[in-house]
Amino acid sequence: MERALMPRVCRALGLCRWPCGPRWPCGVRHRSTREQPPPPAGRGEEGPPASLPRGPGAGPGSGGSRDTPRGHPRPGHRGAGRGSATGRELWLSQLDELPRARKGMERKPLRLERTKGSEILFGIGPCSLALSQARRDLFRLFLKQSSSRRPVMSEFVLQATARGVPVLHVQRRELDELCRGQVHQGVCLEATPLRFKSLEDAETPGLGDDASGKQQLVWLVLEQIQDPMNLGALLRSAYFLGVDRVVTSHRNSCPLTPTVSKASAGAMEVFDVYSTDDLQSFLKAKIAEGWKVVGTASKPEDVEDVPVISCLEFRWDKPLIVVIGSEGEGLSLETQLLCHRVLAIPPGRALHPGIDSLNVSVATGILLHSICSQKRRHGD
Repeated sequence: MERALMPRVCRALGLCRWPCGPRWPCGVRHRSTREQPPPPAGRGEEGPPASLPRGPGAGPGSGGSRDTPRGHPRPGHRGAGRGSATGRELWLSQLDELPRARKGMERKPLRLERTKGSEILFGIGPCSLALSQARRDLFRLFLKQSSSRRPVMSEFVLQATARGVPVLHVQRRELDELCRGQVHQGVCLEATPLRFKSLEDAETPGLGDDASGKQQLVWLVLEQIQDPMNLGALLRSAYFLGVDRVVTSHRNSCPLTPTVSKASAGAMEVFDVYSTDDLQSFLKAKIAEGWKVVGTASKPEDVEDVPVISCLEFRWDKPLIVVIGSEGEGLSLETQLLCHRVLAIPPGRALHPGIDSLNVSVATGILLHSICSQKRRHGD
């Protein structure tokens, strides 16, 4: 790449007005319109341009020939003395100025000042649902300039205008900087963060009466899920499959970030997520109300004191809580002992060590499909 750029480098610096070839001290051979003779045998490497300063130690023959354009070395000619080295250093220092000049000419990304307390949502799904649901305070919508003709971008403009949100058309580099290199699909939205909801603000009525007792409620409880991509995938599956509520432990759990919203395809923008500071006390309270609690385990043989059953054989007729453990450790022992059953997913083949389990979001999707499909049948 350097060799390809050198001719333009020389012309930009005013060092060369002649066509450039593939060889020279810097990688380019300067040629006149007249053909140059081949270099004499036994001559050394090529030197710097003869027009550059020469020291007093320069010997005879160190200048150019009449067949060589002024300011250009003869092919195969070797400069002599300190003047040759000085000239080469000067010439190289001039070359160094060009990248700096070009760098200064490049347009720097626009520095956008963020509103205090805001965050940047990115992606078509999260931004569109955040605009339509009005669960956040919205400040500015950023759209990629070259994509303004796309129908989805026109829809964004209409949504933002209806909500009174300013629309800014910016270059892709600005969008990349806003969302720190995430996949933004040409749209970012500046808004206030979403917070977990408190269970005390949305408690369901007791299950003692017949109407409530017949409800086929399914809650998903997450214990210390830390990966935002996993949390987003879990929310997306729970929303799609009909889970009534998602509750997460507050301690050592991932917050509701823009990455979670993007991984959930925007489900986080329409689906309330609750949090509790004391997961074990919460489960004990729900068990006292008549709920059934089931846990999960990647290695059923390690479960003690709790019956393990295949998810394909599990049946339920009471309000149900499905508890999912963290990515690395699974359920804590205290939480596991509160479960009535532990559900296992039977593999389809003999598994090699190291690949004998599923990702937490994938496993949860399988379990929820098996459970929620019964919910739909009971509702028919």
